[in-house]
Amino acid sequence: MEDAKNNGNWLEIMLEQTQLQKLLETNQYTEQFGLELSKQNTELLVAERMNTLKKERRVEFGQSILPAIIYAFCDSAYIQQENYVDTLIRLQEIFFMYKNEMEDELTDEELLNFMKEQFETVCYGDLDYLEGTCLEIFGEAVRAGYRDYYCSEGREEFRKMDIVTRWDRRLFDAALKEMIE
Repeated sequence: MEDAKNNGNWLEIMLEQTQLQKLLETNQYTEQFGLELSKQNTELLVAERMNTLKKERRVEFGQSILPAIIYAFCDSAYIQQENYVDTLIRLQEIFFMYKNEMEDELTDEELLNFMKEQFETVCYGDLDYLEGTCLEIFGEAVRAGYRDYYCSEGREEFRKMDIVTRWDRRLFDAALKEMIE
């Protein structure tokens, strides 16, 4: 720690230690979903956070967004212990990329609500689809001036602009009935 103070990095190290502790504290909640972060996992997440912030040219003041991502996504049927850390890293990357893409028009909560809803319903856990389709379409709308998400806090927004026809059970049953008759 003394070397860090001499190098001017003592504040950075203290912040990192606080972030590591906050991430470990999420285990108390996520254990009920079969998810747990080790100390090594938290160190990796904090390191990846720094890489992502540099890549996206962003600065985070105060608490990291990671605990919010963890609490928002830990109950997902598409996240298991085996993919937990990799999914968190990717969600963090997507979050910061789209904070930039949407020119910070959405609050963190609005963006997380939108991401979680699409991840569970439209994307069925597919992070590529979340990033490359759902958030891309929504981001274009936000940059073009769309603001209806203010009232909904980012919920139930994608269906208003979704251009992809989804599978519909009623249509399937009707088509199957026609084929049989």
